[in-house]
Amino acid sequence: MAKSNRLHYIGFPVALVYGIIVCIRNLFFHINLLPSQQYAIPVICIGNLSMGGAGKTPMVEYLIRLLSKKYRVAVLSRGYKRQTSGYVLAGEHCTSQEVGDEACQIKHKYPSVIVAVDKSRRRGMKHLLAMTEGERPQVVLLDDAFQHRYVQPSLSIVVTDYNRLFYNDKLFPVGMLREPAGGVRRADWVVVSKCDPALKPIDCRIMEDDMHLQSHQQVFFSGISYLRMEGIWPEECCPRALNSLQKEDEVLLLTGVANPAPLIEEMKKYSQNIKVMSFGDHHDFKKNDVKKISTSFAKMNPESLIVCTEKDAMRIRNNPYFPSEWHSRMYYVPIMVSFLFDKGNLFDELILKHISTIENSRILRQ
Repeated sequence: MAKSNRLHYIGFPVALVYGIIVCIRNLFFHINLLPSQQYAIPVICIGNLSMGGAGKTPMVEYLIRLLSKKYRVAVLSRGYKRQTSGYVLAGEHCTSQEVGDEACQIKHKYPSVIVAVDKSRRRGMKHLLAMTEGERPQVVLLDDAFQHRYVQPSLSIVVTDYNRLFYNDKLFPVGMLREPAGGVRRADWVVVSKCDPALKPIDCRIMEDDMHLQSHQQVFFSGISYLRMEGIWPEECCPRALNSLQKEDEVLLLTGVANPAPLIEEMKKYSQNIKVMSFGDHHDFKKNDVKKISTSFAKMNPESLIVCTEKDAMRIRNNPYFPSEWHSRMYYVPIMVSFLFDKGNLFDELILKHISTIENSRILRQ
């Protein structure tokens, strides 16, 4: 029997028990045996059904750019793999060790946005709403909170990776699903992320049919736009356009994310000399890791670069093991969400309408 088949048969009973437990938990929330708290302000949840990188953080950042022009926005995250506990409000000079990769990235990119982390989203909400009137958020974005049901969002957005759609996946540990695929029916909207730019409307209709959604649920299709390379230590190197790379340029690509394939594919458009060193998701680079990186980097020419994802950059920036002589040659590649079929305006309008509706209903109650 093949190893993959053995793992499947071993994992199937575990997945079955896990699925039953998750379904019972969801039922308890549905019949109010477990309490889910609502709030008077807009609370938008961005989550997914699968473990790993579906593209939630770029979606959160898209919403920040849209909403922070008009509202005081807060992002509340768990702060995965941080070295602190409880509620932490991210400061201007926060590190990934204090608040986790995603929260650190968001705070550094959008310093005016309130960023907080707490494993208990309800406790985190309590802290945010206890702020003074001039500081209290008007909109809260819950990052990766679709399964954290003690807080009831006013709008739920599920993000699913085009390359690993939730309905083709299986429950953990056989697959990567956190809960059965039917859980998507709790969402208001579904965003299919990382889509092929050549996707056709007929392909989208087939995907929508396979999702078995309800009539009120909206579906959007999005892709990734790669921006210019930014220096991990910006004071030591200037930004560079990706197309400034030549085919012969040597690049050491470091990845410590769940799915590095899209970045690898993008970088290969510009250079034929890409060496990839992949680490686990949210990897904390240790001294031995940097020694291995150094061995590979030393074999490259003096003009070669080290390039990583934006999340990796948050961990590398405060890592003492990366030598200072590398700083002028180390970059990360930011990404941005872009909606297919010119649906970005519709998405924006519906988000703003949702917030306006909640604001108006609160005024009427007063």
